[in-house]
Amino acid sequence: MSNSLELTPVQTVACCSPLTSEPLSIEQAERIAPLVKAIADPVRLRLLSIVASHEGGEACVCDLNDAFDLSQPTISHHLKVLHEVGLLDREKRGVWVYYRLNATALSDVGLLLGGVAR
Repeated sequence: MSNSLELTPVQTVACCSPLTSEPLSIEQAERIAPLVKAIADPVRLRLLSIVASHEGGEACVCDLNDAFDLSQPTISHHLKVLHEVGLLDREKRGVWVYYRLNATALSDVGLLLGGVAR
């Protein structure tokens, strides 16, 4: 009498579809990494969401300063970081600066998060 156990072959089935059709290229990863790094800060992420939800898709720096319990120079620093990586565009009108989301940069982040094609 044999003590070996006979196993029935089982076919494996993936439980979920992949989120993207293919991995990022080196160039895409190098382009997107600074964007992700910039929005990894909660203040910057919130700044982006305030600008995005503002009427007309743009916000005056005066409106952004009032949304935080932070000094104006600190808010300006965060806005500068977001502008330098390309997530925000800015336009000076008189004494105020207005910020608007950069749709191209956001689509790059979307490429990473949801497989959005360009």
